[in-house]
Amino acid sequence: MAASHKLVIVESPAKAKTISKYLGNDYTVLASIGHIRDLVDPKDLPADKKKGSLAKFSIDIENDFEPYYAISPGKSKTVSDLKKALVGAEELYLATDEDREGEAIAWHLLQILKPKVPVKRMVFHEITKEAIQSALEHTRAVDDNLVQAQETRRVVDRLYGYEISPILWRKINRGLSAGRVQSPAMRLVVERERERMAFVSASYNDVEATFDSQVSGEPQFVAKLQSIDGKRIATGQSFNDAGQLTADVLLLGAEQAQALAESVKADTAKISVSSVESKASTRRPAAPFTTSTLQQEASRKLRMSAKQTMDTAQSLYQDGHITYMRTDSPTLSTQAINAARSQASKMFGAEYVPDKPRVYQGKSKNAQEAHEAIRPAGEVFKHPSELASVLSGRAFDLYDLIWKRTVASQMQDAKVSTTTAKIGVSPISGGTAAEFTASGTVVIFRGFMAAYEESQDESRDGDGDEKESKLPNLTVGQALKAIDVVAKDHQTSPPPRFTEASLVKALEEDGIGRPSTYAAILSTIINKGYVSKRGQALVPEWIAFTVTRFLEENFGNLVDYAFTAQMEEDLDRIASGELDRSDWLKQFYFGGGSTEGLRPTVENLGDSDPRAINSISIGPDITLRTGKYGPYIEVMGSPEAEGADENGRRIVNIPEGLAPDELTPAKAQQLIDAPVITDRVLGVDPSTGFNILFKDGRYGPYVTLDDEHAAKPKTASLFKTMSPETLTLEDAIALLSLPRSIGVDPESGTEITAQNGKFGPYLMKGKDSRSLASEDQLFSLDLAGALEIFAQPKYGGRRTAATPLKEFGEDPASGLPVVAKTGQFGLYVTDGAVNATVPKDENLEEMSADTAFELLAIRREKLGLEPGEAPAKAGKPKKKIASTTKVVKAGTRKKK
Repeated sequence: MAASHKLVIVESPAKAKTISKYLGNDYTVLASIGHIRDLVDPKDLPADKKKGSLAKFSIDIENDFEPYYAISPGKSKTVSDLKKALVGAEELYLATDEDREGEAIAWHLLQILKPKVPVKRMVFHEITKEAIQSALEHTRAVDDNLVQAQETRRVVDRLYGYEISPILWRKINRGLSAGRVQSPAMRLVVERERERMAFVSASYNDVEATFDSQVSGEPQFVAKLQSIDGKRIATGQSFNDAGQLTADVLLLGAEQAQALAESVKADTAKISVSSVESKASTRRPAAPFTTSTLQQEASRKLRMSAKQTMDTAQSLYQDGHITYMRTDSPTLSTQAINAARSQASKMFGAEYVPDKPRVYQGKSKNAQEAHEAIRPAGEVFKHPSELASVLSGRAFDLYDLIWKRTVASQMQDAKVSTTTAKIGVSPISGGTAAEFTASGTVVIFRGFMAAYEESQDESRDGDGDEKESKLPNLTVGQALKAIDVVAKDHQTSPPPRFTEASLVKALEEDGIGRPSTYAAILSTIINKGYVSKRGQALVPEWIAFTVTRFLEENFGNLVDYAFTAQMEEDLDRIASGELDRSDWLKQFYFGGGSTEGLRPTVENLGDSDPRAINSISIGPDITLRTGKYGPYIEVMGSPEAEGADENGRRIVNIPEGLAPDELTPAKAQQLIDAPVITDRVLGVDPSTGFNILFKDGRYGPYVTLDDEHAAKPKTASLFKTMSPETLTLEDAIALLSLPRSIGVDPESGTEITAQNGKFGPYLMKGKDSRSLASEDQLFSLDLAGALEIFAQPKYGGRRTAATPLKEFGEDPASGLPVVAKTGQFGLYVTDGAVNATVPKDENLEEMSADTAFELLAIRREKLGLEPGEAPAKAGKPKKKIASTTKVVKAGTRKKK
């Protein structure tokens, strides 16, 4: 290291690597790898701090809501490296992201490093040479207001979660959680499903005809029946959600529609054009991407989740390809406008670019509005083809999307012409005349559509984007011929479920969360098991109904959309210095004015029956309950009913994948009336004399001994290949015989057994175990085969040779490649030296490389290992695993 240097600290190694290219040898660029400090988990507080509110929240409520921070797990070495690098530095540049999160990271760095040299806050919205040079010349101090706003958000989230989640554990089930923005988002999904459950479908009929203009070379076209004798016929929009007509229209019956279709096809029908009207219109291009619109469009066009979109966008930003990806603003800089107009003119022609630049204004007025829209970086945008060699997969697709949207935003309006023709038919069955209508849209000038067209969310009536279609040249009075006429029956549709795209749009419209939080909100409600994905649709689980109802009844304000939005606006006002953090937190927590306060609400919470909370009425004597092991149907009837207890209570399991709106009273009754195969006697166990029962439990079908004196009767789960309907007594006896003794190891004298466990079939020899390839081996494997399996390395051979589930690239700390694998205890990430378990609520498909690196860093710190160092085996020293590449920190210093 040079005797004198300038230290630059950013959040990520990728960002550090890119920035270092634009700085000279006088600069050393290092990464904090996200936050280095965070609120302590209360259980990890020092013993002398475990009292009062600190013990509950790690926040001193009585002392101005002072948070108790500590260095985050896995960050001790990072802090040590940063302190060493600061020694001898003549200046410190804090170059973390320019939003509240980045400002908070910069502030925490100051608190920990305590620099004695000048400190400069360096911000930029793109990583290009010009932007970095400009940022060096226009530094500022750390913005305390932004830090206060971020800290207030963190404190509120901790108070909210730690006050309410334990109540959910007591009243509903362990492991549940509540969140300031998570819970209102979940409520949106639940409310949409409630609408679908309450929806009453209505039937209506219409007629569709294919006509021929009888002019050579002209295309046939399709028209729909619009009216009979001047009265419009019913469409899907004629009904309300209760299935009732809300307009003065004619409701065609199936027979009436069929008769009408036949009469239109009849030779006696006279068909002619009654009117033709053409109307010109223009379409404007969509604004450049904000965080919200990028997530929406990536979901629609690329089928990417919000988290995948943000992780990919962050990678593109850190590598210098796009501008900062967290922004509310659709505004483009003059530089970007010129770049977009220049590329549009070059690629499509000068006529595709308007005389004056387009200027887009955002609606938000919060601190993040200062950012520019998401666009390609630089004074000249790189065409996607120029990056084909360095970008692939999602990264290339997302850059291509951003490039197209940005260029299109500075192009001319598209000009279209829509022609509507009305066709009269007479005579018809049951009336004197019918009128059909057909329309066609032709693009006269493509304008921005030459580069990009915005997608739309699914509509209520299932209509997609308006398609370009052409009608033949028609004139009033022209005779037409019916080629095909079809009567169609329809059912009205309930409101479509939210997708990630439409939920992000709803969150933004309701003011819930901010751009940086949308992806986290969606990941949380999905990973916590409140919402599942069916294709692109978000389907709430029954537990989400229970939690939402409980929160609505007891914490109405905290899941109220307007209240949540006001909280976001208040945080924005703290960020701008208009509102005092302390006063606001006191009102939020203790109450005051029209605000009841979180603590009084919790303290005044009345008694409630947990059983009632977990119950949802489906029909008379039919109740859905959300129990410890999942939802089930409880039926009250006669004690003599098959499967019922002495009170007439009977349990019916819900098929996996059945959505809440599909559990109608009729469907529930169908499940109840299905043949009862559970609790049936298969026969007598020859070794004990007890009956063997078949049962269907929370974890699936199993067999058990009917031993009423045993505290825990012996049970065995069915194999995946076994069917409850065809299960025999012999199968059940075999299952209950497990574990099976295979024989004795001739070398150690230890018995080898075959067993079936939570993670599948396996062999056990003393404390040593090996997985089996299939359940059938539990009964078929002999001693020789078992010894051969034990002779193989436990984690070698087939296990380590398996293709990794996901690759994350090179760990910046160890220089080793990191991959995700699955083992006996579930998913884990490894760099070949250290393994770290992947948390159950982490979705592997969406997990970012930074998360994988952080999990390994935390694990190393717990084991007291250096990067690249493997844990020592019994009796052997620790081993250093060599990196396949040289590890060079950003700047010019080699890692020692």
